Amino acid sequence: MKTTTQDTVPQGSGADHTVAEIAQQPGVWREVGTIVADGRDSLDAFLGPLLAEKDLRIVLTGAGTSAFAGEVVRAAIARATGRRVDAVSTTDIVADPHASFPDDVPTLLVSFARSGDSPESVAATRLAEQVLTRVHHLVITCNSAGQLARAHGADVASHVLLMPAAANDQGFAMTSSFTSMLLASLLAFGALTTEGIEAPAAAAEHITTGGLDRGIDALLAREPERLVYLGSSSALKGLAHESALKLLELTGGTVVASSESSLGFRHGPKSVLNDRTAVVVYVSNDPYTRRYDLDVLAELRAGLPSGSVVAVTSSPDGVPGNDTWLLPGLGDADDSALALTAVLCAQLIALRSSLGRGIRPDNPFPSGEVNRVVRGVTVHPLPERRHDVA
Repeated sequence: MKTTTQDTVPQGSGADHTVAEIAQQPGVWREVGTIVADGRDSLDAFLGPLLAEKDLRIVLTGAGTSAFAGEVVRAAIARATGRRVDAVSTTDIVADPHASFPDDVPTLLVSFARSGDSPESVAATRLAEQVLTRVHHLVITCNSAGQLARAHGADVASHVLLMPAAANDQGFAMTSSFTSMLLASLLAFGALTTEGIEAPAAAAEHITTGGLDRGIDALLAREPERLVYLGSSSALKGLAHESALKLLELTGGTVVASSESSLGFRHGPKSVLNDRTAVVVYVSNDPYTRRYDLDVLAELRAGLPSGSVVAVTSSPDGVPGNDTWLLPGLGDADDSALALTAVLCAQLIALRSSLGRGIRPDNPFPSGEVNRVVRGVTVHPLPERRHDVA
């Protein structure tokens, strides 16, 4: 009998929501596939005319974890659509909208939002409308009652794609909401087919039924004070960003977490390394990019204590040394689909690190200094831009 994620967490540890929301992801992904398939006609009617415009710019936006969803899928959506695709956070849009939209071209703003109630969510869409002549909105959200969904639900220039109700995570950190929205965007733009969900879902079930428990336990038994996530491709670097954020959130900031690309790590960020540092390298499926990930693995394993450098990969081919966590059945997957599954490794590391420090993962900040939905942001009105006359 396989051990599930829920079986490994004691009752009363303040992790009920987080544990359930990590474990439910393979099932929720299949629901997302059904939702997108059932709404395909209306989605295509909305997207088709936009994607036919050669100068269309697609901007993927969100804050925090939602912003990282855009980073993970950016390259895959660009390949699938043949259009310019950029990942720009709502926090950047709100703070500097003219820099975020430097060219007044037809734009599709794709907003990722768990609740849709963060102050920047609606503000980013309205600022886009203020700065740009033509903008449409694809809202991918987990909350039908959120401000973002309500603001765009009846707008003819918008399409709201709602995730399954279970994806509206009640835990502090975004887990199934992140992966559900990420998956929905890949499906919406044809970067992944409905049939293509099964391989990542099966690999995720391998993880949630204990397939990597021994490796995760061994890594955390070292009691690392610092943890670094590395990924070289566009998708896996975005995944590294999300992985580090998950650890910071669920441990209440008690573990130093950082992220970089394999090549970028040598240019200063490598300074974080000491004997109490652990490193997780997400190894790309792209044969060219993979070589850089394998190079940094070999270098780090030669310089750090045994067992402190982990490779997360779909294949052991060429991976130097031990401590390799395999994601079965994903050898042919795009890195965006690989990231969809690999993030469960980071979620479980963060969950168990939190519990090991006596922190309650469903609410790691009981005093309220950091909130599930961001508070305290004042959105200032954008003045009309003045042009100097020569």
